[in-house]
Amino acid sequence: MKTLIQSAVLALTTIAAGHALADAQPSRNLAEAVKNFSEYNSRLEQALAQGLTSESMAQIHELTYTLKDALEKINEEMDGLTDTLEEIHIASEAKDADEVKSYTSEYLKTARTVIK
Repeated sequence: MKTLIQSAVLALTTIAAGHALADAQPSRNLAEAVKNFSEYNSRLEQALAQGLTSESMAQIHELTYTLKDALEKINEEMDGLTDTLEEIHIASEAKDADEVKSYTSEYLKTARTVIK
């Protein structure tokens, strides 16, 4: 009987986890990631302010799926931004105006998505 109850609990947990994943908002690009990161951090603050009940803990758990996805996308894009900035540095040192212009345009497009 104990094994049956444990199996039922495991099955329900798996179903709930799958549902939470299905509710996660994807961050397909940097703009979506920044939007989701901002919005879901606000939701996290609100859930925390309600007190840590079973309901708010479940809500916080679900929010973390979207936050994790957004943060992964932001980190991925920022890694690329670091590389682009290094190219600007090298091109400016070499006084290569065409390269500076090209890389700076790319850099600013990404940077402005995060900070306006």
